[in-house]
Amino acid sequence: MRKWVLVASVAGLACGGMAEARAPRFAATVVRTAYGIPHVRAANWSGIGYGVGYAYAQDNLCMIAEQFATVAGQRSLYFGPKETTAMGAGRIDNLSSDIFFRSVIDLPALRRGMHAQGPEATQLIAGYIAGYNRLLRDLGPTRVPAGCRGKPWVRPITLDDSLRLNEAVMSLASAFALAPAIVGAAPPGAPHAMATPAGFPDPQRTAIGSNGWAFGGDVTRDGRGLLVGNPHFPWNGPGRFWEMHVTIPGKIDVMGAGLAGSPLPTLGFNHDIAWTHTVTAAQHFTIFQMKIDPADPTAYLIDGKSEKMGRKTVSVPMPDGAAPVERTLYTTRFGPMLAMPAVGLTWSKTQGFSFRDANKGNQRALGTWVAIGQARNAGDVRAAVERTLGIPWVNTIVADRNGDILHADVTAAPNVSIAKAKDCATPLSAFVAQRAVLLDGTRSACDWDNSPGTPVAGLLPASEQAVYARRDYLANSNDSYWLSNPKAPHAILSPVLGPAATERTLRTRSGLIEIERRLSGTDGFPGKQLDRDVAKRMVFANHSLAAELVMDPLLTLCRDGAKPDERIAAACTALGGWDRKFNLDSKGAYLFSTFWLAAQKIPGLWAVKFDVADPVHTPRDLIITGETGAKLTAALAAAAAQLGTEKIALDARWGDVQFAMRGAERIPIHGGDGLIGVLNVAITKPAPGGVELEHGTSYVQIVGFDAAGPIADAVLSYSQSTDPASPYFADQTRLYSAKGWHRLPFTPAQIAADGGNHPIRLSE
Repeated sequence: MRKWVLVASVAGLACGGMAEARAPRFAATVVRTAYGIPHVRAANWSGIGYGVGYAYAQDNLCMIAEQFATVAGQRSLYFGPKETTAMGAGRIDNLSSDIFFRSVIDLPALRRGMHAQGPEATQLIAGYIAGYNRLLRDLGPTRVPAGCRGKPWVRPITLDDSLRLNEAVMSLASAFALAPAIVGAAPPGAPHAMATPAGFPDPQRTAIGSNGWAFGGDVTRDGRGLLVGNPHFPWNGPGRFWEMHVTIPGKIDVMGAGLAGSPLPTLGFNHDIAWTHTVTAAQHFTIFQMKIDPADPTAYLIDGKSEKMGRKTVSVPMPDGAAPVERTLYTTRFGPMLAMPAVGLTWSKTQGFSFRDANKGNQRALGTWVAIGQARNAGDVRAAVERTLGIPWVNTIVADRNGDILHADVTAAPNVSIAKAKDCATPLSAFVAQRAVLLDGTRSACDWDNSPGTPVAGLLPASEQAVYARRDYLANSNDSYWLSNPKAPHAILSPVLGPAATERTLRTRSGLIEIERRLSGTDGFPGKQLDRDVAKRMVFANHSLAAELVMDPLLTLCRDGAKPDERIAAACTALGGWDRKFNLDSKGAYLFSTFWLAAQKIPGLWAVKFDVADPVHTPRDLIITGETGAKLTAALAAAAAQLGTEKIALDARWGDVQFAMRGAERIPIHGGDGLIGVLNVAITKPAPGGVELEHGTSYVQIVGFDAAGPIADAVLSYSQSTDPASPYFADQTRLYSAKGWHRLPFTPAQIAADGGNHPIRLSE
């Protein structure tokens, strides 16, 4: 990074003298502290964007440049049509990706609507674009990072690039997740455009998730709010968080993290509040079942009348001078057609399916985050998210210095009431109800309702979404709004907001149990209140609720069950020596993980079924007799056999199995799968000698307050930079591996003490 600082500083100072005489349009000062965190200070919003765009490109140029090519529909041209790219929770071939982005993104509409973000947001974006392009000029072709040096897709960006990227982020939980189904929709008899199978993403295996806890003044040692945020996001690609601190004196002073392209923190803290986000269980789209006109497969009947579908033909450029590939996609009044044959959603001569997205064209989010960054208490945050309905697909969890806390599951959601969902259901609605709300598209009355006061027609008003305001605690781990605090389950709301009065995930239950034990003083540690040190211990405890529920009866099965073979006996011995955690030194954790991820699918495992009156502690009591016991024994034998095939010892140390690669360095990683009831989530893929991190714990922050300001401890698990040549490529990954924390510097004195003594002054 030192060479970057030197180049940027010299170039910035050389240009600065001339620019100041001309009253520069963009100007910022950037100071890097420990772990490469940039502190950007400017006199205005465009200056903040300018400094952030420059610093982000320093750390992640190749990654974000590739993403700009992706959202422009140019992957086939630059990377080949048959190669694949990550999209949503899976992968999609490049041709399908290009067809999707070229068909779904409506640039003219986005250009017309960009001012909906507010003047601060538009200035931030303009500055970000200028800062990114300035870094390219300062580097020149020869100093671009080696990973993308000389690549034609590394180029200056425009407003259109920013608009496309924002639209992709807004639709991560809707159109983006259903891209294969949209691309694959074709009239009966026509060839299908997709090479990637289409289906609903697995809600338990999406690449984004989170834990968010807010503790109020009634349960903290100092009577102030305390926030714990742990988003579970991809470890690779533009879904990675990046730490930053932005300051406009007298207007905003906020620190935290944001995704690729964000010109300010989208979760973090200021002097008075701290906030985090968790991916909501709410659905941000609905599907409409259409009746196809018998006379025309590209027309549909609504209210008894035929209506022609819209057509859009896109042309995707190909590499090596090959002819472009053209595809035609179709839309109804609701939105694009889609097809998922595997779940019965087919486009036939009699029926078809269309899709409406509440986040299409959502350009209110950045303005909402500006308002959150300026908030002075939890009430200010609530007002911002309720007024704008701009938060796309995440809960907002807040703690303030006064000890007030907030959980607002308020997003851009479809305005579909319980009654409408029931009245407009079709025979297929129940079949897909766990994944989507499906409505009757033959009646215009089944479209979303319009309510006065919403910023966009068809959105569910904030008054009909879930908000908790308390002073004890609130928690969310991606289950629905219903059980943020078991003392006060929420009233049942629209089905688009997720299921209520239903079984919670092991991860949700684990978090609530840990909080319950702390506040009752039964967690084995002194006291009953929360502070930052207690929160740190809880976040990285790496307990497994599945182990707590399963291990004792499983070992009883080992001891008292049918005579085991040698392999099962060895597995039982290994599990008997396991500490039931997912720490680096935990021996046998991989065996249990492999066993339980398969065994959890066995029907009828629990003697005590889910009880709506005790949702935190049910279901429980593992059945180990009869057919269930035999299936558990078989699952354990299969897990042991798998480890044998992988040449991994049954009692292998967890840190020797689970790792992250940083260049040639293999860094051991603690934490485990959320399906095992581990809060510190680590989702992996098979790799030689073990498993490698794909997504999970990312930007972890624990934020409280004293009389002077915020006190924040944080760690970014995968580090700031994706460039192997950067000193910030692996430093925080090592810190995270050791369960270390970084006290974030917020005041000028703290910044100077944390190494912030080499300012880069940029202007143009």
